[in-house]
Amino acid sequence: MDAHKNSSVLVTGGRGFIGRAVGNFLQRSGYGVVSLDAAPPVSSAANRQTDDEVLCDLTDSIHLQHVFEAHRIGAIIHLAAILPTAAQRDPVRATQVNVEGSLHLLEMARRFGVRRMVFGSSLSVYGTYPPDQVVSEAERAAPEDLYGAAKLYVEQLGEAYRHSYGLEFVSLRIGRVVGPGAQSASSAWRSQIFDLLAARNAAEITLPYVGSERILLVHVDDVAKMLVAQLHAACPAHSVYNAACESVVVADLKREVEGLNSNVSVKLGEAHAFGNPRLLDSSRFRQEFGLQTLPVVEQLRRAAGKEI
Repeated sequence: MDAHKNSSVLVTGGRGFIGRAVGNFLQRSGYGVVSLDAAPPVSSAANRQTDDEVLCDLTDSIHLQHVFEAHRIGAIIHLAAILPTAAQRDPVRATQVNVEGSLHLLEMARRFGVRRMVFGSSLSVYGTYPPDQVVSEAERAAPEDLYGAAKLYVEQLGEAYRHSYGLEFVSLRIGRVVGPGAQSASSAWRSQIFDLLAARNAAEITLPYVGSERILLVHVDDVAKMLVAQLHAACPAHSVYNAACESVVVADLKREVEGLNSNVSVKLGEAHAFGNPRLLDSSRFRQEFGLQTLPVVEQLRRAAGKEI
């Protein structure tokens, strides 16, 4: 799909953790990018992610329409969402943004002739599965929280728009995203395991899971590559794909991080990975797109400057 020829890619949630990585990767790949977010843009030119940063709340359909009128949008990567912890605290706002805002975006895509929308979905659409069950896209989706339920509903909305209006809608179901610079309050460990590898003084990371638990991890840069691969593909064969995530044993992750820097200690908790699978079949994505991802251990070693 040649979305970069005469138009731009709209990235919603463009100033978020994944959004920043996606915007940077798109620009390096030759795409024009319009970054949309409800958070104010960074004032420093050196810190800007794209040439076009737009302050807009997806719940404001009039303002959103003005964005589409002002920019030639050829494709959309939709990442904007109220995340799980905040969604539980404020279910009204979460529904307005995650569901109603997504509907507004689909309507703009229909009205302005956008060809494709790539949706950042979540493995939370599946809910909890037995620890030894490998979960593919064919398994039933049974989300256990507002965030997962909204993701599943937007997938179904997108499918309806595909059937009714010809919009090419494709979803990537993403696991727990790790990498430097997330600045997350509720899951700080996802970035700390990278950010603190250079610590010269004692530092502690709290990882809430028991050591025997498995969690599905994917590096933020790999997520960006996967989303752009879905954007660029001539004609995706499916509407839903599991992201190429890695199932990591928590105790192994702790051992690796502590082994890379003796100043860092990883404190484990007592939680289990409810609400998500522990093992994932991502062969559909890997076989169709041929994208190679790096194991998390190798990502950590590279971040620490200790590649093998």
